[in-house]
Amino acid sequence: MLPRGLGRCLLVFAVLALASMLAFAACDDEEEEGTTPTEGETPAAEVTPAEIDISGVPELEDGVLNVGSDIAYAPFEFYQEGTEIEDGLDIDMGRAIAEELGVEAEFLNTGWDGIIPALQTEDFDVIMSAMTITDERSEEIDFVAYISVGTGIVVPTGNPDNIQELEDLCGLTVAVQVGTIQADMLNEQNDKCDEAINIVTFDTNPLAVEDLRSGGADANFSDFPVAAEDAAQSDGALEVVEPQIAPEPYGIGIRKGSSELKDAVADALQAIRDSGKYDQILADWGLEAVALP
Repeated sequence: MLPRGLGRCLLVFAVLALASMLAFAACDDEEEEGTTPTEGETPAAEVTPAEIDISGVPELEDGVLNVGSDIAYAPFEFYQEGTEIEDGLDIDMGRAIAEELGVEAEFLNTGWDGIIPALQTEDFDVIMSAMTITDERSEEIDFVAYISVGTGIVVPTGNPDNIQELEDLCGLTVAVQVGTIQADMLNEQNDKCDEAINIVTFDTNPLAVEDLRSGGADANFSDFPVAAEDAAQSDGALEVVEPQIAPEPYGIGIRKGSSELKDAVADALQAIRDSGKYDQILADWGLEAVALP
Protein backbone atom coordinates (compact mmCIF):
# COMPACT_ATOMS: atom_id res chain seq x y z
CA MET A 1 0.00 0.00 0.00
CA LEU A 2 1.23 3.49 -0.84
CA PRO A 3 1.73 5.98 1.93
CA ARG A 4 -1.13 8.40 2.53
CA GLY A 5 -1.20 11.18 -0.11
CA LEU A 6 1.35 9.55 -2.42
CA GLY A 7 -1.26 7.86 -4.58
CA ARG A 8 -3.07 11.16 -5.03
CA CYS A 9 0.20 12.88 -6.02
CA LEU A 10 0.98 10.21 -8.62
CA LEU A 11 -2.50 10.60 -10.08
CA VAL A 12 -2.06 14.35 -10.42
CA PHE A 13 1.36 13.86 -12.01
CA ALA A 14 -0.08 11.43 -14.55
CA VAL A 15 -2.86 13.82 -15.48
CA LEU A 16 -0.39 16.69 -15.99
CA ALA A 17 1.88 14.54 -18.13
CA LEU A 18 -1.02 13.49 -20.32
CA ALA A 19 -2.13 17.12 -20.74
CA SER A 20 1.39 18.13 -21.80
CA MET A 21 1.51 15.38 -24.41
CA LEU A 22 -1.83 16.46 -25.83
CA ALA A 23 -0.70 20.12 -25.98
CA PHE A 24 2.46 19.27 -27.93
CA ALA A 25 0.44 17.13 -30.32
CA ALA A 26 -1.97 20.03 -30.91
CA CYS A 27 0.95 22.40 -31.65
CA ASP A 28 2.36 19.94 -34.19
CA ASP A 29 -1.03 19.72 -35.89
CA GLU A 30 -1.29 23.53 -36.08
CA GLU A 31 2.19 23.83 -37.60
CA GLU A 32 1.34 21.22 -40.21
CA GLU A 33 -1.94 22.95 -41.00
CA GLY A 34 -0.18 26.31 -41.36
CA THR A 35 2.63 25.11 -43.64
CA THR A 36 0.98 22.47 -45.81
CA PRO A 37 -0.97 23.83 -48.81
CA THR A 38 -4.41 22.43 -49.40
CA GLU A 39 -5.04 20.28 -52.43
CA GLY A 40 -4.90 22.28 -55.64
CA GLU A 41 -3.00 25.21 -54.11
CA THR A 42 0.52 26.25 -55.12
CA PRO A 43 2.81 27.59 -52.40
CA ALA A 44 3.60 31.31 -52.88
CA ALA A 45 7.05 31.95 -54.33
CA GLU A 46 9.47 33.68 -52.00
CA VAL A 47 10.30 37.15 -53.30
CA THR A 48 13.96 38.09 -52.99
CA PRO A 49 15.41 41.49 -53.87
CA ALA A 50 17.88 41.82 -56.72
CA GLU A 51 21.45 41.39 -55.55
CA ILE A 52 23.92 43.43 -57.57
CA ASP A 53 27.57 43.25 -56.59
CA ILE A 54 28.98 46.79 -56.42
CA SER A 55 32.15 45.89 -54.53
CA GLY A 56 34.22 46.56 -57.65
CA VAL A 57 32.56 49.90 -58.47
CA PRO A 58 34.76 52.70 -57.06
CA GLU A 59 32.17 55.42 -57.79
CA LEU A 60 29.77 53.81 -55.30
CA GLU A 61 32.18 53.21 -52.41
CA ASP A 62 30.70 56.17 -50.51
CA GLY A 63 27.19 54.72 -50.77
CA VAL A 64 25.98 57.47 -53.11
CA LEU A 65 25.17 57.60 -56.82
CA ASN A 66 25.83 61.22 -57.79
CA VAL A 67 23.63 62.20 -60.73
CA GLY A 68 24.18 65.25 -62.92
CA SER A 69 20.96 66.74 -64.29
CA ASP A 70 19.78 70.02 -65.81
CA ILE A 71 16.79 70.35 -63.49
CA ALA A 72 14.67 72.61 -65.67
CA TYR A 73 13.05 70.17 -68.08
CA ALA A 74 9.64 68.99 -66.87
CA PRO A 75 8.35 66.32 -66.80
CA PHE A 76 11.79 64.68 -66.74
CA GLU A 77 13.54 66.80 -64.13
CA PHE A 78 12.30 69.91 -62.35
CA TYR A 79 11.91 71.43 -58.89
CA GLN A 80 8.54 71.27 -57.20
CA GLU A 81 7.08 74.77 -57.24
CA GLY A 82 8.53 77.04 -54.59
CA THR A 83 10.96 74.41 -53.31
CA GLU A 84 14.32 72.82 -53.99
CA ILE A 85 12.78 69.34 -54.06
CA GLU A 86 13.69 67.48 -57.25
CA ASP A 87 10.89 65.74 -59.12
CA GLY A 88 10.29 64.13 -62.49
CA LEU A 89 10.56 60.89 -64.40
CA ASP A 90 14.38 60.92 -64.47
CA ILE A 91 14.47 61.67 -60.74
CA ASP A 92 12.20 58.72 -59.94
CA MET A 93 14.08 56.44 -62.33
CA GLY A 94 17.44 57.47 -60.88
CA ARG A 95 16.27 56.81 -57.33
CA ALA A 96 14.89 53.39 -58.30
CA ILE A 97 18.19 52.43 -59.94
CA ALA A 98 20.15 53.63 -56.90
CA GLU A 99 17.88 51.63 -54.61
CA GLU A 100 18.61 48.46 -56.59
CA LEU A 101 22.32 49.20 -56.17
CA GLY A 102 21.87 49.64 -52.42
CA VAL A 103 22.94 53.30 -52.44
CA GLU A 104 21.36 56.75 -52.25
CA ALA A 105 20.84 58.98 -55.30
CA GLU A 106 21.89 62.62 -55.07
CA PHE A 107 21.13 65.04 -57.91
CA LEU A 108 23.44 67.90 -58.86
CA ASN A 109 21.82 70.65 -60.92
CA THR A 110 24.15 71.27 -63.87
CA GLY A 111 23.73 73.51 -66.92
CA TRP A 112 23.01 71.52 -70.05
CA ASP A 113 25.77 73.02 -72.17
CA GLY A 114 28.46 71.87 -69.74
CA ILE A 115 26.97 68.63 -68.46
CA ILE A 116 29.15 66.22 -70.47
CA PRO A 117 32.42 68.02 -69.58
CA ALA A 118 31.32 67.99 -65.92
CA LEU A 119 30.84 64.21 -66.08
CA GLN A 120 34.26 63.79 -67.68
CA THR A 121 35.92 65.79 -64.88
CA GLU A 122 34.17 63.59 -62.29
CA ASP A 123 31.85 66.24 -60.86
CA PHE A 124 29.32 63.39 -60.61
CA ASP A 125 29.01 59.70 -61.54
CA VAL A 126 26.30 59.62 -64.22
CA ILE A 127 24.07 61.90 -66.27
CA MET A 128 20.30 61.49 -66.15
CA SER A 129 18.91 64.48 -67.99
CA ALA A 130 16.68 63.48 -70.91
CA MET A 131 19.78 62.98 -73.06
CA THR A 132 19.31 61.51 -76.53
CA ILE A 133 21.99 59.02 -77.53
CA THR A 134 23.82 60.28 -80.62
CA ASP A 135 26.96 59.16 -82.43
CA GLU A 136 28.70 62.40 -81.48
CA ARG A 137 27.88 62.06 -77.77
CA SER A 138 28.81 58.37 -77.84
CA GLU A 139 32.33 59.36 -78.86
CA GLU A 140 32.63 61.32 -75.61
CA ILE A 141 30.78 59.15 -73.07
CA ASP A 142 29.09 55.76 -72.78
CA PHE A 143 25.35 55.22 -72.41
CA VAL A 144 22.80 52.84 -70.96
CA ALA A 145 19.52 53.33 -72.88
CA TYR A 146 16.44 53.57 -70.65
CA ILE A 147 13.55 55.10 -72.67
CA SER A 148 12.79 56.13 -76.28
CA VAL A 149 11.50 59.64 -76.99
CA GLY A 150 10.81 61.77 -80.07
CA THR A 151 10.66 65.52 -80.67
CA GLY A 152 7.64 67.81 -80.52
CA ILE A 153 6.79 71.20 -81.99
CA VAL A 154 4.98 73.68 -79.73
CA VAL A 155 2.97 76.41 -81.45
CA PRO A 156 0.42 79.07 -80.46
CA THR A 157 -3.06 77.65 -80.03
CA GLY A 158 -4.77 77.35 -83.39
CA ASN A 159 -1.44 76.69 -85.13
CA PRO A 160 -1.56 79.92 -87.20
CA ASP A 161 1.35 78.86 -89.45
CA ASN A 162 -0.18 75.41 -90.04
CA ILE A 163 2.99 73.61 -88.94
CA GLN A 164 2.67 69.85 -89.32
CA GLU A 165 6.23 68.61 -89.69
CA LEU A 166 9.87 69.66 -89.52
CA GLU A 167 9.92 70.94 -93.11
CA ASP A 168 7.20 73.46 -92.27
CA LEU A 169 9.60 75.35 -89.99
CA CYS A 170 11.58 76.68 -92.97
CA GLY A 171 11.31 80.48 -93.08
CA LEU A 172 10.03 80.71 -89.49
CA THR A 173 11.64 81.67 -86.18
CA VAL A 174 12.09 78.73 -83.80
CA ALA A 175 13.14 78.95 -80.14
CA VAL A 176 15.22 76.01 -78.88
CA GLN A 177 17.52 75.11 -76.01
CA VAL A 178 21.22 75.34 -76.88
CA GLY A 179 23.18 72.11 -77.24
CA THR A 180 20.15 69.84 -77.70
CA ILE A 181 19.45 67.27 -80.38
CA GLN A 182 16.61 69.55 -81.48
CA ALA A 183 19.08 72.37 -82.18
CA ASP A 184 21.09 69.94 -84.31
CA MET A 185 17.94 68.85 -86.17
CA LEU A 186 17.08 72.46 -86.99
CA ASN A 187 20.59 73.13 -88.31
CA GLU A 188 20.42 70.00 -90.47
CA GLN A 189 17.00 71.01 -91.77
CA ASN A 190 18.37 74.43 -92.73
CA ASP A 191 20.55 72.72 -95.34
CA LYS A 192 17.32 71.57 -97.03
CA CYS A 193 15.31 74.80 -96.70
CA ASP A 194 14.85 77.28 -99.53
CA GLU A 195 14.31 79.92 -96.85
CA ALA A 196 16.35 79.28 -93.71
CA ILE A 197 14.92 78.74 -90.24
CA ASN A 198 15.79 81.57 -87.88
CA ILE A 199 17.11 79.52 -84.94
CA VAL A 200 17.09 81.35 -81.60
CA THR A 201 18.85 79.47 -78.78
CA PHE A 202 18.40 79.74 -75.01
CA ASP A 203 20.23 78.30 -72.00
CA THR A 204 17.10 76.48 -70.80
CA ASN A 205 13.93 75.23 -72.45
CA PRO A 206 11.60 77.31 -70.21
CA LEU A 207 13.28 80.45 -71.57
CA ALA A 208 12.68 79.21 -75.12
CA VAL A 209 9.01 78.55 -74.34
CA GLU A 210 8.66 82.01 -72.81
CA ASP A 211 10.06 83.51 -76.02
CA LEU A 212 7.34 81.70 -77.97
CA ARG A 213 4.62 82.88 -75.59
CA SER A 214 5.79 86.48 -75.82
CA GLY A 215 5.66 86.42 -79.63
CA GLY A 216 9.41 86.32 -80.22
CA ALA A 217 9.21 82.97 -82.01
CA ASP A 218 6.76 81.08 -84.19
CA ALA A 219 7.46 77.70 -82.59
CA ASN A 220 9.42 75.90 -79.90
CA PHE A 221 11.22 72.61 -80.58
CA SER A 222 11.85 70.15 -77.70
CA ASP A 223 11.42 66.54 -76.61
CA PHE A 224 7.82 65.49 -77.20
CA PRO A 225 6.85 64.80 -73.55
CA VAL A 226 8.33 68.17 -72.59
CA ALA A 227 6.50 69.88 -75.45
CA ALA A 228 3.24 68.27 -74.36
CA GLU A 229 3.83 69.36 -70.75
CA ASP A 230 4.63 72.92 -71.81
CA ALA A 231 1.42 73.10 -73.83
CA ALA A 232 -0.61 71.62 -70.96
CA GLN A 233 0.76 74.21 -68.52
CA SER A 234 0.21 77.21 -70.83
CA ASP A 235 -3.38 78.00 -69.77
CA GLY A 236 -4.56 77.35 -73.32
CA ALA A 237 -2.01 79.61 -75.02
CA LEU A 238 -0.03 76.81 -76.67
CA GLU A 239 -0.58 73.44 -78.29
CA VAL A 240 1.70 70.62 -79.40
CA VAL A 241 1.77 69.31 -82.97
CA GLU A 242 1.28 65.53 -83.20
CA PRO A 243 2.67 62.98 -83.82
CA GLN A 244 6.15 63.11 -82.32
CA ILE A 245 9.10 63.28 -84.71
CA ALA A 246 11.88 60.67 -84.99
CA PRO A 247 11.84 58.78 -81.66
CA GLU A 248 15.35 57.99 -80.38
CA PRO A 249 16.64 56.36 -77.19
CA TYR A 250 17.53 58.42 -74.13
CA GLY A 251 20.61 57.26 -72.27
CA ILE A 252 22.14 57.37 -68.82
CA GLY A 253 25.53 58.95 -69.49
CA ILE A 254 28.60 57.28 -67.98
CA ARG A 255 32.30 58.17 -68.26
CA LYS A 256 34.43 56.24 -70.71
CA GLY A 257 36.41 53.63 -68.78
CA SER A 258 33.82 53.23 -66.01
CA SER A 259 32.79 49.79 -67.25
CA GLU A 260 32.02 48.43 -63.77
CA LEU A 261 29.60 51.29 -63.08
CA LYS A 262 28.03 50.94 -66.52
CA ASP A 263 27.41 47.21 -65.96
CA ALA A 264 25.98 47.84 -62.49
CA VAL A 265 23.60 50.53 -63.78
CA ALA A 266 22.51 48.26 -66.65
CA ASP A 267 21.84 45.42 -64.18
CA ALA A 268 19.85 47.73 -61.90
CA LEU A 269 17.78 49.00 -64.83
CA GLN A 270 17.01 45.43 -65.87
CA ALA A 271 16.03 44.62 -62.28
CA ILE A 272 13.44 47.41 -62.11
CA ARG A 273 12.11 46.37 -65.52
CA ASP A 274 11.73 42.78 -64.32
CA SER A 275 10.04 43.85 -61.07
CA GLY A 276 7.50 46.13 -62.78
CA LYS A 277 8.82 49.25 -61.05
CA TYR A 278 10.02 50.66 -64.40
CA ASP A 279 6.53 50.43 -65.92
CA GLN A 280 4.99 51.95 -62.80
CA ILE A 281 7.28 54.99 -62.94
CA LEU A 282 6.38 55.59 -66.59
CA ALA A 283 2.68 55.20 -65.76
CA ASP A 284 2.98 57.67 -62.88
CA TRP A 285 4.08 60.30 -65.40
CA GLY A 286 1.67 59.25 -68.16
CA LEU A 287 4.60 58.24 -70.37
CA GLU A 288 4.02 54.54 -70.96
CA ALA A 289 4.59 55.15 -74.68
CA VAL A 290 8.30 55.92 -74.18
CA ALA A 291 9.14 52.50 -72.69
CA LEU A 292 11.97 50.57 -74.28
CA PRO A 293 10.78 47.71 -76.47
